[in-house]
Amino acid sequence: MNGSTGPGVEAIDVTRIYRGDGVDVHALRGVSLRVDAGEYVAVIGPSGSGKSTLMHLLGCLDRPTTGTLTVGGHDTRRLSDGELAKLRNLTIGFVFQSFALLARTTAVENVALPLVYRGLGRAERRRRAVEALSAVGLDHRLHHRPSQLSGGEQQRVAIARALVGEPSVLLADEPTGNLDTRSGADIMAILDRLNHERGVAVVLVTHEKGIAAHARRVVFVRDGLIERDEPNQERVSEAERRS
Repeated sequence: MNGSTGPGVEAIDVTRIYRGDGVDVHALRGVSLRVDAGEYVAVIGPSGSGKSTLMHLLGCLDRPTTGTLTVGGHDTRRLSDGELAKLRNLTIGFVFQSFALLARTTAVENVALPLVYRGLGRAERRRRAVEALSAVGLDHRLHHRPSQLSGGEQQRVAIARALVGEPSVLLADEPTGNLDTRSGADIMAILDRLNHERGVAVVLVTHEKGIAAHARRVVFVRDGLIERDEPNQERVSEAERRS
């Protein structure tokens, strides 16, 4: 396993308040969380706990109302929206429950899309996209559109898209939520392998204990606060045996 260390993403006393119709919704109430390179972390909590809001902040899809967020050592408060988008593209990969694929676009084109914003040529984008799809076992589905793929295959395409830019952190929000049990197990096996073999830091956001059990560290969120942050001893022991 990749033994690199150092901060991947870190939130320090962050809050997120949504304001509308005269009512303030305190989604996060002062959360501090650090995820280092190569870690495997599950953020678990019930609906409305703030876990998805936390993921959006860690992934630079939103900004905290107060507090400090650093990504790859960069204080995001100092970055313009354009600079933040560039940092996100270079550092973070996303996997969503809904897959978020372009319906009229082939698998290889969906995967190559993040590389367009890096200014890479068409041939290089395709080469990297094919390589990423091969890594998730879909080199035989390059030219299929999402409607021609099963749910599990669509999620594999989403993972390949998240990986194509070689991010240091992969954020997965309920990655098995729309899948049957077998397909969900296949997706989790892929995420486990990527963390173990490539050293990509994985952050799972879930409400399912069985999914959280894959991580080596579990963060429990409730009412916009972190209740507990503790190692998953079974997975830690397994990782130590492998290393």
